Formats: sequence, structure tokens, C-alpha cells
Amino acid sequence: MPTHELAIATLILLLTPGPTNTLMLLSGADRGFRATLRLIPLALAAYLFSVVALFLLANFATQFLNTLRPIIALISSLWVLVLALRLWRRTYKIKNTPLVTRREIITTTLLNPKALIFGLVLLPGTMPYISIPLFAGLVIIAALVWTALGSYSPLRHSAGLPLTLRRGAACWLAILSIGIIIKSFS
Repeated sequence: MPTHELAIATLILLLTPGPTNTLMLLSGADRGFRATLRLIPLALAAYLFSVVALFLLANFATQFLNTLRPIIALISSLWVLVLALRLWRRTYKIKNTPLVTRREIITTTLLNPKALIFGLVLLPGTMPYISIPLFAGLVIIAALVWTALGSYSPLRHSAGLPLTLRRGAACWLAILSIGIIIKSFS
């Protein structure tokens, strides 16, 4: 795949609403742009770890991929469902406690189903010394976009993050989880 096509496909997928993007949006709305910037290196590191591991797996263990894909997808979907339930239950905000934690960003991004697509579909067959840095830059751009959407939304200035937004995000994550489960068994 030519580099520009890889970049476009990667950016489109990274900008698609998913678990990590939902958390970046919520953190931006909850803590603001500057405070959420601290989460971006964590998301980037988690993405790089999972994508590079899957990339290496795709290059060295192709015979196991058909068995591992549904297992990885199932684990990912279960984490997203747990995250949705946690977010649904958070009915109030404790002062100085972020709605989105560092651990949730790391775990969610490590288990993000998009990593399967990047590591097993888009990046294999490309030159890693070009595709990995390109991927890293695009992850940062997508995280900045979602952080800005949350940070500069009208919800940022309301008294606390509205319950409807938190529960809406929880519902979205639950829908994503169910979709991942269905795809992992099809």
C-alpha cells in the first residue's frame, strides 16, 4: 500500500469514534485540553505496544492468526463493556478526581479493536520504519482532535460533566462492545 493511502486509511480509522476516542472526548470535557494532553503519550505508547506486537505476530505467526483474532476481539469487547458499566455507574464526580483515569486510557488503548486492524491488516507488508512513525504521528493528531472536541464543547462549561453525556458515552461503549463480540464470532 502506498504511504499516502496508508496515511489516509489510518487517519480515517483513528478518527472514527471508538473506545479510546470516547475517553479522550470525555477527559477533554471533564478536565480540559491542557490536562488531557497528559493522557496522549499514554494512549500513544499503548497503541504502539499493541500494534507493533500484532504486526510482529502477523509477520511471524500467520498460521495462528485465525485462532487469535476472535480471542483478542472477545477480550477487547469485554474490557469495553466493563468500561461502559464503570462509566454508567459514576453518578457524581469527586473533587479533583478525573472522570477518565490513566489506567483506563492505557488498558482501553491496549485492547482497542482498531489495533487489530492496524497491526494485522494495514501495517503488515509496509516498511515499518515508515509506517510506525507515520502511525504514531496520526495517533497524536486523532487524540488532539478528540481532546479538542471535548475541551471546547459547550458541555465543558456546565456545572460538572452532565450525567447524560457520561451515560451516553457508556451506551456508545456498550454498543461498540456488542458489535465487537458479534464480529468476533462471525
